[in-house]
Amino acid sequence: MANIDWKKHYPKGVEHEINYKEYSSLLDFLEQRCSEFKDLTAFENMGMGLSYDDLYIEAKKFAAILQKTCKIKKGDRVAIQMPNLLQYPVALFGTLLSGAIVVNTNPLYTEREMEHQFKDSGAKVLIALDAFAHKIPNILERTSIEHVIITSIPDMLPKWKRPILQFAIKHIKKMVPAYKLPEALSFTKLMKSTSHLEYNPINFGLEDTAFLQYTGGTTGVSKGAILTHKNIIANMLQNLEWMKPGLKEKEETILTPLPLYHIFSLTVNCLTFMSFGAKNILITNPRDLKSYIKTIKKSNATVMTGVNTLFNALLNHPDFDSISWDNFKVSVAGGMALQQSVCKAWKEKTGTNLAEGYGLTEASPVLTCNPIDGTDQVGTIGIPLPSTEIKLIDGEGKTITKSNEPGELVAKGPQIMRGYWNQLTATKDSFTEDGWLKTGDMAIQLDSGFFKVVDRKKDMICVSGFNVYPNEVEDVIADHPKVLEVAAIGIPSERSGEAVKIFVVKKDESLTKEELKSFSKKYLTGYKTPDFIEFKSELPKSNVGKILRRTLREQELENLNNQGLEATAHLGADKQKDNQKEAS
Repeated sequence: MANIDWKKHYPKGVEHEINYKEYSSLLDFLEQRCSEFKDLTAFENMGMGLSYDDLYIEAKKFAAILQKTCKIKKGDRVAIQMPNLLQYPVALFGTLLSGAIVVNTNPLYTEREMEHQFKDSGAKVLIALDAFAHKIPNILERTSIEHVIITSIPDMLPKWKRPILQFAIKHIKKMVPAYKLPEALSFTKLMKSTSHLEYNPINFGLEDTAFLQYTGGTTGVSKGAILTHKNIIANMLQNLEWMKPGLKEKEETILTPLPLYHIFSLTVNCLTFMSFGAKNILITNPRDLKSYIKTIKKSNATVMTGVNTLFNALLNHPDFDSISWDNFKVSVAGGMALQQSVCKAWKEKTGTNLAEGYGLTEASPVLTCNPIDGTDQVGTIGIPLPSTEIKLIDGEGKTITKSNEPGELVAKGPQIMRGYWNQLTATKDSFTEDGWLKTGDMAIQLDSGFFKVVDRKKDMICVSGFNVYPNEVEDVIADHPKVLEVAAIGIPSERSGEAVKIFVVKKDESLTKEELKSFSKKYLTGYKTPDFIEFKSELPKSNVGKILRRTLREQELENLNNQGLEATAHLGADKQKDNQKEAS
């Protein structure tokens, strides 16, 4: 590895290093970009645009509300729980301007998951969409949340459009379940009554915390990755430098189907493309492919990001061939492994590159990416971004110097998190003794210098780009009174990359699969709920009684092979590694 010069593959014009001190904080970045591009559209949603100038004005209004009405002080935590709407960037930047730390929260979380994140972060304010507000009353008293601000989908659309859409959402589509939050504040009413509120500017430094971004990390316990202003600015500038040769300032329009609360979409789509002065088209419901394709057709977009499952779903939609890709320049895939067949089909049908990147929440998130100029190597995660160090280590922590030899991928760079919120032991465990972030992913470096992930974290399941940890699934299922034992693994899925499968030993023979599925949906987010359930008389165990997920994966792989199905690489990787260990 030491003899491989991967920097020779850098696109022309890309610098090897970035200067994250270019901005004093994200607030400095926001002010400069909104001033420079003030007349351009920053975000668009449902046909409504928000200029860079208006974004800054609205964000300062919201910051004043948090400071004066909610009594937010520097360092307090504010949770934002909504899909892609114009309200999100207003709440995001308003929170940062107020001096608070942003706690991004998945709106699809169950009450159990929400309660853990709100309690762990110590959030004082929650900004939530009314469609998910019915979950809040049952957990509010067990958190430190003092104020709840409720917004509705049409809140930032034209006045004439709001009542029509709100009626359809509530009474026709019935998207807003009944809820009781008598003391909740209205987003629209608050934004209308800010004339008497004065915003107090807050001074931030690069080492101050900007986000608590929750992730399973290298274990199944949900933890808040502490991402500083430096971390986020650095990764934004790294992505900007990487894309600079293929894109032009003030000319780009990016489609954002992934939610901005996801770190990939937050850093790449929201912040990096604000650096370009781009228009960011927010897609509220990308699962509605028919509507999304209509948006693509009328958007004149030049860039799109997404996960493998989205690109695959688009390719297989009957309306896909009606899209003109004349203005398109590149698409970027992240969040999960990009299938080579999808990448090939995308290039054939659109005539544009689909570049795969790699990262994790703890790295803000991007560490490596394929060049967007067409010199990418399909099936790899590319090469390190500027100011990023990558290496592979063996089980003893020694650096691997040979190409094509697997090892754990570790990383250094200004985008690497400070640590986990209130988790000193977990923070220590996630770094090597000399300060390299341990990703838990097994990779090889090819002769070309490009990296290729050969296996993911030992037991982690990746469903449509979201991490699912077996421990959490098992803990929930094990609470069912009719379950004796349970084990969860990931199995290949054409739809989502992987799907969750559980193996259950019954305590009560009357237990059914339907009963378990219904039970799991009460306590787990949709992508964590088991898609497949298999009842067994017993589960394989080690000599000390530990359930062997590895054996279950091996059995599942054998069953898939017997059925003539193509299994994902990582399902067989554990078996290969274990065989090598046994042989040695």
